Amino acid sequence: MNHPPDARRNEAVGLDIAWINQIHVNRNATDWRAASLVARRTVKKDYQAAWLVKAIQCIDLTTLGGDDTPGRVERLCMKALHPLRADLQQALGVRALTTGAVCVYHEMIAPAAKVLAGRLPIAAVSTAFPAGLASLETKLREIELSVAAGADEIDIVISRRHVLAGNWQALYDEMSAYRNACGQAHIKAILATGDLMTLENVARASWVCMMAGADFIKTSTGKEGVNATIPVALTMVRTIREFHERHGAMVGFKPAGGVSSAKSALQYLIVMKEELGSAWLDPRLFRIGASSLLTDIERQLEHHVTGSYSAAHRHAQP
Repeated sequence: MNHPPDARRNEAVGLDIAWINQIHVNRNATDWRAASLVARRTVKKDYQAAWLVKAIQCIDLTTLGGDDTPGRVERLCMKALHPLRADLQQALGVRALTTGAVCVYHEMIAPAAKVLAGRLPIAAVSTAFPAGLASLETKLREIELSVAAGADEIDIVISRRHVLAGNWQALYDEMSAYRNACGQAHIKAILATGDLMTLENVARASWVCMMAGADFIKTSTGKEGVNATIPVALTMVRTIREFHERHGAMVGFKPAGGVSSAKSALQYLIVMKEELGSAWLDPRLFRIGASSLLTDIERQLEHHVTGSYSAAHRHAQP
């Protein structure tokens, strides 16, 4: 596995229905806190550059298009291994910089493995991504095939109907089955929060997935009408904090979908720092699912180094 040896798994605990049912989220307070974090917490100059380098280290560099080809995935992987131009790295005093992982469909695991050769984790989306509408047997087999093909991480999608119907036992059982099928591969549970209607549903689904052994909880597939937002992120990281306080496990968080600017990446880093602390500012516990984000970060870092912005087309695209 490509994870550090101290990247501990989240071991499942029993489903506590009474705990799930008592969860409530104050929407107004959450929105106020989210707006406050965005407006009042900023980093400038050298500090901003350092945080943007940290953001690069936490990116799951992603391609999930129907027109993906082995060549595109190979270029993506080369970019993941060398995300920042050598002259900028030298100016910033950065060495051996990579993204956190690459994220692809099952069919593109082999081209990714060919380039990465174990140097970065490969994350594969699974369980009938993005809708999750297939039989459980089909979804479990998809996980098993991706792990056998070389995926180090599996990004699963939950069945939203279980959340919308309040069927927490069904969600727990499904998540447990996915966790077991992953074996030693780490598992990220995609909640598709834009489909869940309320922040209480987001919080309850987060808890159930963590109780069932999710190593990460992730906002979105990137295919919903509404993807990652700061209020949703705030809700999810607070469940992570409470889960850690209650059960001792450090579960990771991954915002995905629409995180395309350096400014938005900084906002999510600030949420992690403020709500969970510095220990979570680590690719073992924080990832950003993105494709175009890296280009904007590189442009911002070039401006920091040279004082000028470059055209986006000057930066290598995966």
